[in-house]
Amino acid sequence: MATIYDVSVMAGVSLATVSRVINKTGNVSEKTTQKVTQAMERLGYRPNAIAQSLASNRSNSIGILIPELCGPFFGNLMAGAEKRLREANKHAIITAGHSKAETEKAGIEFLLSRNCDALILHIDALSDQYLVDLAAQGKEIVVINRYVEPLKSRCIYLDNKTGGYLATKAMLDAGHSKIAYISGPTWKEDANQRLAGHHQALQEAGIADNPHLYVTGDFKQESGTAGLQTLLARDSDFTALVCANDEMASGAMAYARDIKLALPEQLSIIGFDNIVYSSYLYPSLATVDYPVEEMAKMAAALILKEVYQQKGLQINNEFYPSIVMRDSLQKRPS
Repeated sequence: MATIYDVSVMAGVSLATVSRVINKTGNVSEKTTQKVTQAMERLGYRPNAIAQSLASNRSNSIGILIPELCGPFFGNLMAGAEKRLREANKHAIITAGHSKAETEKAGIEFLLSRNCDALILHIDALSDQYLVDLAAQGKEIVVINRYVEPLKSRCIYLDNKTGGYLATKAMLDAGHSKIAYISGPTWKEDANQRLAGHHQALQEAGIADNPHLYVTGDFKQESGTAGLQTLLARDSDFTALVCANDEMASGAMAYARDIKLALPEQLSIIGFDNIVYSSYLYPSLATVDYPVEEMAKMAAALILKEVYQQKGLQINNEFYPSIVMRDSLQKRPS
């Protein structure tokens, strides 16, 4: 089996030079780098990642914990973080927490056991105090889609309340006054903030809260279908429906078509997230843009800056939503 010494002999350079080429540290000329790379290829030499980790106290790997490994939203999150890390020659190790405290904690312990240099955490069930305690133990973490005051410099988060406000305000501006709402699970902070924004928009418009026009879903497509069924069984007079994410909106749209409810003529619908397929639904779905891929890249950049001391990186902790107007939202006739 070839060793680093064999590579140095074949390339005609020192062991230190080979090490700098492998670890991409120090200044090595392109010509020398090519000689070392060619020698490694000819000898079939592969650097020992474990040995490198022990020597440098760095594994060059970052753990990412997200609720699910499926769906376009979390796919965009993973893609954004992985792309930014790979550009810096770092690698991602990904696992799921399934929005349960026990599973989230097990996922974090798994990532730490793999000697990850830092963690990007999108978690729902574990408490703020758990995260504060984790950071106090010296663990390098970045929290995404959540604001924790003692860790605010380590949080990359969206103004969800403004997003909920903008969605309902768009319906109000289009002339709708009887607006139904399908919320995400109310034990999740982002769902609560979006709902608070919805209530704020109604209050500003002088519209009283109507509990018959509100149901709770689980952010999945099926709960959008079930939610619209429940709402229509209670009150069929509403002309607009705000959904706390695009998946539930797509479920509601599918059910509306099944019962021959004209969209958007009889019912305008708006979602939240601006996931990839929202523009391909029929009619195309108006939504609130959630720049999760850019947020994930920012989370990775924060780690590159704080853990690996990369220079020149500007960090933005708070992101703001915006409305994406499409065909599912129609202005009411005067």
